[in-house]
Amino acid sequence: MRLVVIAGPPSAGKTAVVRQTIRALLDRHQIAYLKIDVVRAFEDEELAAEFGIPARKVYSGDLCPDHAGVMVMRDAIAWAGEEGADLLLVESAGLCLRCSPYTTQGLGVAVLSAISGTNTPLKMAAMLALADIAVVTRIDLVSQAEKEVFRERIREVNPRLDIVETNALQGTGMRYLLRAIEDCPAITDPDAIVLRGAPPLGVCTICIGKTEIGWQHHFGVIRRLEGADYLYRGD
Repeated sequence: MRLVVIAGPPSAGKTAVVRQTIRALLDRHQIAYLKIDVVRAFEDEELAAEFGIPARKVYSGDLCPDHAGVMVMRDAIAWAGEEGADLLLVESAGLCLRCSPYTTQGLGVAVLSAISGTNTPLKMAAMLALADIAVVTRIDLVSQAEKEVFRERIREVNPRLDIVETNALQGTGMRYLLRAIEDCPAITDPDAIVLRGAPPLGVCTICIGKTEIGWQHHFGVIRRLEGADYLYRGD
C-alpha cells in the first residue's frame, strides 16, 4: 500500500486536490481516505458517496489534529489494508502550520492557495519544509508575476521541493502530482513508520487546561515577551 499525507492551511484546496487525485487514479487503484479534523467534517461522506471508496474521519477534539493523526495513523493503515486498499490518502486539518504530519514510507504533500499572500510559504515552517511536493491551487486567480514570486517564496523554505501549480477544481496541472503518487514506494514495514520531523513542544500548563493569562501563572516551558525565547519554570 502507498501512503500519501496531504496537509495545508484551512481552505487551501486540500479536498479539491484529493478529489481530483481519486478521480484520476480510481480506475487502477483501490483507494481509501481518512480525514482528520477538529470539530466537524463532511469530506469523507461526500467522497464515499461520489466515488464509492472506503472513507472515514477522526475528530481530534482537544488534541492538536496533527498529533491526533500521528496517534491514529497505524490503525488507519491497518483499516485501509482490511478494506483492500493499495493507496491510502490522509487529509490533515493543518491548523497551526508548525506541525508536520508527514511520515517516512509515505509521500508528503503540502497544499497552498495562490491567493493566500506571497509570504504564506515563509509562515508554514515544517509543514512545507518537510514535504515532498507543494501543490499551489487557484493559480487562475493570480497574475504570472504573483505566481513567480510565490514559487520563489516556496524555494526559500525548501529549494528541493517539487512544485505543482493547479486549478484543482478543473484538475489542470495535476498529472505531475499523480505521477509522483504512482512512483511513491509502497509501505514496507508499518511498525517502522515515524514522523519526519520533531513536533512542537507541548509541555506547558496551558496544554493541560490551565486558562490564566500571563507566564507568571504557568509552569513548564514558558515564553515571555521580553528576554529569552524559552524558559523552564518549575521543579
